[in-house]
Amino acid sequence: MVGAESAMAPLEIWAGVECTLNRVGNVYFDQLELNGHASRATDLQTFAALGIRTLRFPVLWERTAPHGIADWTWADERLAWMRDHNIRPIVGFLHHGSGPRDTNLLDPYFPAKLAKFALSFAERYPWVEHYTPINEPLTTARFSGLYGFWYPHGQDSGAFITIVLNQCKAIIESMKAIRSVNPAAQLVQTEDLGKTHSTPLLKYQADFENHRRWLGMDFLCGKVLPSHPLWRFLLRYGSNRKLVESFQEDCCPPNILGFNHYVTSERFLDERLVRYPAHTHGGNGRHRYADVEAVRVLKQGSEGSFSLLKEAWERYHLPLAVTEVHLGCTREEQMRWLMEVWKSCLELRDFGVDVRAVTPWSLLGSFDWNSLVTRQTGYYESGVYDIRCGNQLRETALAQMIRELAMGKEPAHPVLENVGWWRRPERLLFLPHDLGGREKSVVTPTFLSSRQKSGNVRHRILVAGGSGTLGHAFVRICERRGIEVLALSRRDLDICNPHQVKETLALVNPWAVINAAGYVQVDEAENDQEKCFLQNVKGPEYLAQECAKRGIPLLTFSSDLVFDGQRENPYSETNSVAPLSVYGDSKAEAESRVLAVHPNSLVVRTSAFFGPWDQYNFIYFVLRSLEESIDFHASHENVVSPTYVPDLVDACLDLLIDGEKGIWHLANQGAVSWYELAKRAAKHSGARLDHVKARASDELGWVAKRPRYSVLGSERGMMLPDLDHALHRFFREKLNTFKKR
Repeated sequence: MVGAESAMAPLEIWAGVECTLNRVGNVYFDQLELNGHASRATDLQTFAALGIRTLRFPVLWERTAPHGIADWTWADERLAWMRDHNIRPIVGFLHHGSGPRDTNLLDPYFPAKLAKFALSFAERYPWVEHYTPINEPLTTARFSGLYGFWYPHGQDSGAFITIVLNQCKAIIESMKAIRSVNPAAQLVQTEDLGKTHSTPLLKYQADFENHRRWLGMDFLCGKVLPSHPLWRFLLRYGSNRKLVESFQEDCCPPNILGFNHYVTSERFLDERLVRYPAHTHGGNGRHRYADVEAVRVLKQGSEGSFSLLKEAWERYHLPLAVTEVHLGCTREEQMRWLMEVWKSCLELRDFGVDVRAVTPWSLLGSFDWNSLVTRQTGYYESGVYDIRCGNQLRETALAQMIRELAMGKEPAHPVLENVGWWRRPERLLFLPHDLGGREKSVVTPTFLSSRQKSGNVRHRILVAGGSGTLGHAFVRICERRGIEVLALSRRDLDICNPHQVKETLALVNPWAVINAAGYVQVDEAENDQEKCFLQNVKGPEYLAQECAKRGIPLLTFSSDLVFDGQRENPYSETNSVAPLSVYGDSKAEAESRVLAVHPNSLVVRTSAFFGPWDQYNFIYFVLRSLEESIDFHASHENVVSPTYVPDLVDACLDLLIDGEKGIWHLANQGAVSWYELAKRAAKHSGARLDHVKARASDELGWVAKRPRYSVLGSERGMMLPDLDHALHRFFREKLNTFKKR
C-alpha cells in the first residue's frame, strides 16, 4: 500500500518526561523529584516551545495519594495550563509503580483501588480524554514478579502471572470508571517492544518469550483463548481459570497501542556460556544459557523498530504510536536513534501501517537506569534537555531536532549523515552468531538499505593539532562515536599562517573546527613570550576569523592558569581572570580575541588533564617513578581540578553538537593538590605510597608562577563525573591498552 501515508494525518511528535516511581524494598525512587520536574511548573512552557502538542503526563498514584487522600494541587496547576494552551495530556497513574504503601501488585484489591483513584481523577478533570493507567504492565511484571528487582520482589512464574493479570484488570476497571464520566476517553496502552533470538537448541525458550511479550496486550484485546500458546502456562502456575477466561468478554482493546523500543529490547540466548561474561549467565531449569543484547552478537544485527512495529500491526491491526524513544548514549547517537525510529514510522505509513506518533522520551533525561533503578547513585543520562545547569534547562541538539520534526522538516545536522553504533561493525562485543535465513524474512527499511551521503553537506570535523595529545584523543573518540574527522598536524596546517588557514578551510569545508594546537610549555613560556603568544593567541584568532566568515563553529581551549588563585572555592565562568604567568596571559588574551571576532565560538577552560593513551601527563610520570622505586615529589600547596581526557573530549563533542558557545569550565569534580593526586594514583596502581613526597612549590624548580588554588567549577553545568570515578576508568583503560599490545 505504498502511498497510503498521504491519506493519513501527518505523523505527530509527542513527548514525555521520564517519570518512573518504582519501589525497591521500602525505598521509593521518584524520577520527578530527581529531575526537578516536580517543582518546576515552567517546564511545560519550555516543552510547548518545541512545537509539542501532546505530552505523556504523569499524575502518579503514589505521589498524588500516598496515604489514600489525594492532593490535586500539583495536577490542578499543570493541567489547567495545558488545557489553556491546547496541550493534550496522555495521563498516566502508574509508571513502573506498585501503588501506595497500603497495596501492591499482588494485592487482589489492587484493580479496585486503582480504579477508585482513576474515577476521582476523571471527576475532577472530565475534559481529559487520553489515558495510560499503567505504563508497560508486562515489563513491570517481569521486573517485579519474575526477576525480583522491584517491589514486591517476586521471582517465580506464579507471581509474574498474578501481577500481569492484576495490572490488566486494573487498566480495564480504571477505563470503565473513567468512561462513566467521559465516554469518549481513549486508552493509549504502552509496552516495551522487544524480541528474543536464540541458537537452535534454545528456540523453544525464545518462542516462549516471544509469545510472552504480547501477553498484556493480548489480555486487553481479548485474545487469550484456550488456543493461545501460553494458555497451559497460565493455568499451570496457579492462575484462576475463571479470571483468565474473564478477559475474553471483559476486555478493553486500546485505542492506540503505544510501543517503547530500546536498543537493548532485543535479546539473544546462547547455551555456549564460555563466550559470555558470568553476569549474563542464567537458565530455565532445563538449560543454562547466556542472555545478551542481540545487537552485540547477531551477525545480521537486531531487527529494529521497523520490523517489530510491523509485527505488532499485523497482530492487532490497531493504531500504533512509538511512546518512548530514548538512548542513553552520546548526543549524536541519541539523534541518530530518534531519526531512525522517525524514518521507520514514515516508511511504515507508506505500507499502510497506521502509525500516529513518535515520542522523544526523557525530555529531562533519566537517573540510575544503568542499574534498572535498583540503587540510587545519581547516574544521569541527559535527554532533550540537560538539567545539570542549576535551575535552568539547557537545550541539547535533540531540542532543535524536535522543533524541525514538529514543523514537518527533516533535520539535517551533519552527525546524522552516519548510522548509529547499533548499525556499525564495532557493535559486536562477542563472537558473531549467524541466524541463517532470518535476514530473508526481515524487511529492511529503504532509508537504511539505500543510504547515501548528500554531497553538498559538510560532514567532517577538522582538528588542528591532530598529532598532539588532545588532538589524538579527539580523533580516537570521534572514530568511536562515528563522527567523521580529519586531523591535521602542524606541518599540514599551521594555524599561525592565516593564508594556510583560509586555504585549508576552503578545501576541507568542515562543519566544525577544533583547535587542539598551541604552546603548552608553561615554564618555557616565561622566556619565550613571542612564540607562546603567536601559537596561543594569533593562531586561534586566525582560526576564529576564518570560521566566523564561513559560519563554522569553533572549539578552542583555555586553562585554569588564567586565574590568580586568590579564591578558596571553585572558579566559575564569570569570575574575572588575573593570570600570574606568560602562559596564563596568552590563554586569557586568546579567549578575549576569539570571542570578539567569533562570538559563537566555544572556549573550554580545563585543568591538569590526564589520559590513558599517551604517556606525557602527570599520572604517568608518577607511575614511572614508582615502578622504578624512585621518590616522586609533588606540590602540596597548589590545588587543582584534574581532568580525564576521554571525559573532556566526550563532553566537548556533546557541547559542540548542541551548538553551545562562550566560555565553559570542564573538569572532573574534585579538588586535590598535586601531592594528593600523586597519592591517589599510587593507591589505584597498588604502588607504595611512601615514595610520594610532599613539597612546597618553591622547592620544585618552577619558573612560572602558578595559582595556589585554580579549581574549576561551573555555573553552566557540571558535565564531568567525579575524579575518583575517572581515575578508576583511567587505570582500567590503561590495563586494556596494555593487554592489546
